[in-house]
Amino acid sequence: MKTSNRRNFLKNMALAAASAVVAPDLLKAATRGEYADSKSVAGSSSDALIVPKEAGLPITGTFLDEISHDIPHQNWGPKEWEQDFRHMKAIGIDTVIVIRSGYRKFITYPSPYLLKQGCYMPSIDLIDLFLRLADKYGMKFYFGLYDSGRYWDTGDMTYEIEHNKYVIDEVWEMYGRHHRSFGGWYISGEISRATKGAIGAFHALGKQCKEVSGGLPTFISPWIDGKKAVMASGSKLSKEQAVSVEQHEREWDEIFAGIHDVVDACAFQDGHIDYDELDAFFTVNKRLADKYGMQCWTNAESFDRDMPIKFLPIKFDKLRMKLEAARRAGYDKAITFEFPHFMSPQSAYLQAGHLYDRYKEYFNIK
Repeated sequence: MKTSNRRNFLKNMALAAASAVVAPDLLKAATRGEYADSKSVAGSSSDALIVPKEAGLPITGTFLDEISHDIPHQNWGPKEWEQDFRHMKAIGIDTVIVIRSGYRKFITYPSPYLLKQGCYMPSIDLIDLFLRLADKYGMKFYFGLYDSGRYWDTGDMTYEIEHNKYVIDEVWEMYGRHHRSFGGWYISGEISRATKGAIGAFHALGKQCKEVSGGLPTFISPWIDGKKAVMASGSKLSKEQAVSVEQHEREWDEIFAGIHDVVDACAFQDGHIDYDELDAFFTVNKRLADKYGMQCWTNAESFDRDMPIKFLPIKFDKLRMKLEAARRAGYDKAITFEFPHFMSPQSAYLQAGHLYDRYKEYFNIK
């Protein structure tokens, strides 16, 4: 075959293959050498979705994580934090949750008790800052309890009960009484299954939070022990041994039975199961919450657990699928971990701002 004929043959084959997936008008323009300019293509981006819009449960809450051990600090000051509250408000977020008020020796506020325990003095009072911003932007603020790290080292949750006896009391006196946005408590201990001592610890902490604050709501955010529930510090992305839907239901039935009188909502983390398992687990979660009179929230993780690089902003379609499953299951609220790092236009991750834009397009937010 001559070179010119071979080139024509390959060109025609490529065009024929493209016709199966490219819109006819675009293909016609391509064969004439007429391509839409970048301005016209970009201008139609909000109409490019081929899935129904607004089929998911909108995210109305986010954790705030500046006391972390596996994602980087962004080193924001009051100016950057206020800008982020504006970005949150623009997409309908009405609830902010400090994921933990301290982790080991690093703390978010100048706690008289924790400083005496050897914790480091923070350079800024983040609890005061977040509460003032929540007041200003009409949001509810949930206070995340202190995590000493001792449970992760020993498996013993009594350390967390003892420390938080003092933290809960002083936080209510220092902040809770003075801010209208102080709306509740996050019991920050994370478990996945019938962890030894978890029911007693959650009950003790939830009971004290409610008694101190006149009954303000409390919630927990455990993880599902699915195939992607692996150590963040490891290289594996999945494991062979994962909890079944039936076992998950049995174990959480027992836990809910023991805590429902002092824990108002449960927001299971949604990233540890596969996307085709969402409906089965979400249905169980909603059924259990309804049985015990609890709110069923989803913690829609906005970071990706499917990549060897930990952790980057999630692919939009993955977040969309999880929010759509939450809506199908009839969940009451969607929160995320977490907007500032993984969805904010001013995040250290460039991809986060793009996720923000895709989210706005999907939910028709101008």
